[in-house]
Amino acid sequence: MSALVLAPAGRRLRALARAELTLLGRNRSAVTTALLVPLALPFTVRPALDGMDLQRSGLNTGTVMLTAAIGFSFLFSVYTGLVSAFVARREELVLKRLRTGELGDVEILLGTALPAACLGLAQSLVLTFGCVLFLDAGAPRAPYLTALGVLAGLVLCAALAALTASFTRTVESAQVTALPLVFVSMLGSGIAIPAGALPDRFASVCALLPLSPAIRLVSGGFTGRLSAAEALASAAVALAWLTAAVFAVRRWFRWEPRR
Repeated sequence: MSALVLAPAGRRLRALARAELTLLGRNRSAVTTALLVPLALPFTVRPALDGMDLQRSGLNTGTVMLTAAIGFSFLFSVYTGLVSAFVARREELVLKRLRTGELGDVEILLGTALPAACLGLAQSLVLTFGCVLFLDAGAPRAPYLTALGVLAGLVLCAALAALTASFTRTVESAQVTALPLVFVSMLGSGIAIPAGALPDRFASVCALLPLSPAIRLVSGGFTGRLSAAEALASAAVALAWLTAAVFAVRRWFRWEPRR
């Protein structure tokens, strides 16, 4: 019985995801940002790494740049792209029309987010292989932690994008409303600056930021220096943020244009 119910839902979800992927492909600026920014930005942090004692944290240049690249993929391929997508579909009345059909609210949000999440996942895999082969990042010592971190980052960015879109009036203002999370995550979540290079007290506060647990799991999977207790704590913080984001989306997400 459950299989009979899930099959039509799966078909509807795939159809919506294909349509969203087609729209994404037609938006050249979004595609350029999603594909090139996560690849280019990590190289901007490399000069700053020369003055850091990375060995003390069990890191090397390749590992730091890999973590930065995956973090930038979370922010620009998934989060900022989806904020614009959700707002655009709402303002064009696409979401309102979809709700009049067979699709449920969860299916609409998942279908819209799926192409960006898949793009972020593909980028993470390509970046991982590239950094391992060409930047001497080394194979992950605990790949399950890295996989968990990537999954947590993708899901949380999609949920936070829907939440940010709830308070964004126009597509033009989407880049502005997304900036606070982007800047805070870049500086405090271990993306542009390794968490081990931050002062201890400041680092303990930054560990509670939305993307910090995902980045910590990704990095810890490569270094192998994340204990079971630390991994569980990171997973718990990520789950808490995801739960709060889902609750907020259910409460405040707008399906019709903001007037």
